[in-house]
Parts: sequence; C-alpha cells; structure tokens
Amino acid sequence: MIDQLIIGFDKALRTVFANAHTVRPVPGESQPEAELSDEEKRLAAGLMRVNHCGEICAQALYQGQALMSKDEGIKRALEGAAHEETEHLAWTERRIAELGGRKSLLNPLWYGGSLAIGVLVARFGDGVNLGFLAETERQVEAHLKSHLERLPAHDLRSREIVEQMKVDEVAHAETALNLGAIELPAPVKAAMKATSKIMTGVAYWV
Repeated sequence: MIDQLIIGFDKALRTVFANAHTVRPVPGESQPEAELSDEEKRLAAGLMRVNHCGEICAQALYQGQALMSKDEGIKRALEGAAHEETEHLAWTERRIAELGGRKSLLNPLWYGGSLAIGVLVARFGDGVNLGFLAETERQVEAHLKSHLERLPAHDLRSREIVEQMKVDEVAHAETALNLGAIELPAPVKAAMKATSKIMTGVAYWV
C-alpha cells in the first residue's frame, strides 16, 4: 500500500507540474495557424484551459478509482483510459501555449478534489465506480461539443484537438459500460453536472 501511495504521489506531481507527453501525433498540427483576433485568441485559450483542467481532474479520478478497485481488469482499463487522458493533457497544454494563454492556477486544487472524489466513489463498488466514470465521460463529451460550437470556425488546430478528445471520451464511456457500469441516480448526475459547471466556469478565467 505504501508503494502505491508513493507512486500515486509521483503521478500527482507529474500531472500537475510537469509537461505532459504524447505518443500519438497532436491533432491539427498539420493545419496552418489561423489568423485570430485578440478576442478570438482569448476565447480559444480559455476554452482549452478548461479542457486541460478537465484532463487534470480525469487523471485524479482515474488514479483514485484504480487505487481502490480490487478488480485487475478494471484497474487496467482505468490505467489505459488515464494514458489517453495524459495525451489530452499534452495536446491542450501545447495549444494553450500556442495561443499565448496559461494553464489554470488552481490545478493542484482540482487534482486534489478529484482524487478524493475518485477514492470515495470507488468505495461503493466497481459498478458505481464505473458508472461514475461513464457519466463523467458523457458530461465531458457534452462540454466538448459546446466548445466546438464556440471556437472560431477557422481555428482548425484547436478544433481538431477537441474533436479527437471527444472521440476518445466516447470510447472511455463505452469501455466503462462494457465492464459493468451501473446507471447512476438522477440526483447524482445533476450534482455532478452542477459541480462541473462551477469548475469549468472558474477555470475559464483562473
């Protein structure tokens, strides 16, 4: 258990403070940089900061859930999804820099809170654990769809990143369902949505 805690602490430090790396090519990197107005750059950078923050939270959730799960198959699935989320971190981090923006100043807070939620949810069993994961990915997919509606149409570099992230989130939700996720009660889904709305609203600016 001590070894797992040390590994977990190392993952937390790397996720929050280190630059993320990607194995897959960055979506949209072959696209020319669009000529964006200052307002369009601020909008795109803000939305990508929200997406980056969401991936910080996803890493923490996966870590907390994997730490508490006793099913090795589920642990591997969570670790696989977390690996793709790490790539999302790298993509959004790079795009934020290209747009002249910065990452959320509250990333350590988002990570700590999400880790605690992941550990708590996992205590209710793998079905609830996976159900929470599936619902999280559905809500993230909805956020990404809304970002595609708001991003400048000619900002193809940002749009392709968000499009690929959306595809990956759908796959993660499907994986959770295939592993035995249960449907969460409506009040829990509503609470998750309200919490997410607060986080995304704050992360856009801070």
